[in-house]
Amino acid sequence: MQPRRRSTDLVAVDAGLPVGWISFGPYRGEAPGLERAGEIYAFYIRPELIGQGVGRTLLSETHTRMEAERFRTSALWVLSANKPARRFYERADYEADGGTQDDVYAETTLTELRYRRAR
Repeated sequence: MQPRRRSTDLVAVDAGLPVGWISFGPYRGEAPGLERAGEIYAFYIRPELIGQGVGRTLLSETHTRMEAERFRTSALWVLSANKPARRFYERADYEADGGTQDDVYAETTLTELRYRRAR
């Protein structure tokens, strides 16, 4: 039996409806420099609201809460082909650190890159 993952979920709401969501907690893997890191597990913004600040607001609040939990850095995985998301994270001071992982869905391999951000 594996221990339960400790995570925090934040939801952005507009007119009573959810418009964005982010989930984060302790880093789940092992990598040098990530011993005391937080990880963004999932992040979603309604497509028609991308570029309107919802994502920046959720990410900023996530960073604030990670700092309160004394995480020294934060990490996340992003699809290598998702250039808009990669640019978004880079503007938020994340950098690809060379970590990669592949996920296979219905015989299609998707490569993810690990990004990290120091406090």
